[in-house]
Amino acid sequence: MNDADARVGDLLAIIKRLRAPDGCPWDREQTPESVKKYVVEGTYELVDAIDGGDPSKVAEELGDLMFMLLFIAGMYEETGAFRLADVLRGAAEKMVRRHPHIFGDVKVKDAGDVVANWQAIKACEAKDKGERHSVLGNLPRSLPALQRAFRLGERASRVGFDWDDARGVLARLREEEQELRDAMQGGRKEEVMHEAGDLLFTMANLARKLGTNPEEALHQANERFLRRFQAMEALLKATGKDLSRCSLEEMDDAWEQAKDSV
Repeated sequence: MNDADARVGDLLAIIKRLRAPDGCPWDREQTPESVKKYVVEGTYELVDAIDGGDPSKVAEELGDLMFMLLFIAGMYEETGAFRLADVLRGAAEKMVRRHPHIFGDVKVKDAGDVVANWQAIKACEAKDKGERHSVLGNLPRSLPALQRAFRLGERASRVGFDWDDARGVLARLREEEQELRDAMQGGRKEEVMHEAGDLLFTMANLARKLGTNPEEALHQANERFLRRFQAMEALLKATGKDLSRCSLEEMDDAWEQAKDSV
């Protein structure tokens, strides 16, 4: 047993102790449904740590997320639904099965061939299970909508259902903008939501065609807005002005100054 195996064993032992009859009241009350939100939060915290570039923070968030995953596996194991060993075995078998160019005799030229093989193998797996297969896969409905739009467009493009280039998406974007304007003029709320959604979906695919992940692009835009807005607040406060009582013109002037400094 190597050191990593021993540390996993330590975590599993801690989880069993926490869940024991005389263990922690909070941990004993938890169910997979009650803790799934922590997995989502932990995943985002890990992403933030990776973006921050601090390996020690990444290690800490990885540990927190791994603990929650083992905690959930332990709860299912308590009911006899499956064991952690089954989870790990299944994951290992799947990775070997989906990498025949490494663990078999399949030849590939590049990463494109790898993706094509992966999709073909997934289709066979779905057929064997009696499941309906689509080239769009089974992207989680809980995935952030902008990221899901990006991934749906990416997968559709694999079979040629795509614009030729970014210019084609821009043309479609202009059409979607006009359709939204028409819906706004009609004053129909549901139609406005429909057209706004189409516009956002098209924007996500424009980013994809430009080689940019729209979720990351919007994240960076959010951070820029946050920094600049806070800088604008500071500038106005320094001149003795209350933001809530400033005119839009005053805020615009401070905003332009903030853009130059942040």
